[in-house]
Amino acid sequence: MTLYLLVKYLHVLGAIVILGTGTGIAFFMLMAHRTNDAEFIARTASVVVLADAIFTLSAVILQPVTGGMLMMLSATPITERWLLASLGLYVLAGLFWVPVIFMQIEMRDLARKAAERRSALPERYFVLYRRWFAFGFPGFGATMLILWLMIAKPF
Repeated sequence: MTLYLLVKYLHVLGAIVILGTGTGIAFFMLMAHRTNDAEFIARTASVVVLADAIFTLSAVILQPVTGGMLMMLSATPITERWLLASLGLYVLAGLFWVPVIFMQIEMRDLARKAAERRSALPERYFVLYRRWFAFGFPGFGATMLILWLMIAKPF
């Protein structure tokens, strides 16, 4: 295996981890939210926060490193339009993903407190959930577009 193929493999693997973890997190948070059970939401959100810290963060760090290495190894100039579009979308995805991390942490903490008190989830939790849900569309959509740009290199 050449160095280029190894780096490309790691780059594609990073994209898979980002998309897979993002999809899984969204699914499990949505399913937990639908129960309206503060204890279950707290446990699920705890795992989600941990998964984001371990898997998503690692892949998010890996992507620009492997992408930069691929550019160097293939002599691809940064002025390629598909690459510039991908980098812009990566920043856009990050602008939506970073706040989501803090929303998940706060939703977890609010659910924990409600579970400890055996009370209903506070309104703040629902505000955060709606915002978290809305942020997922542009963040995930940008990531899907990046994947398409990486494969198709349309311009």
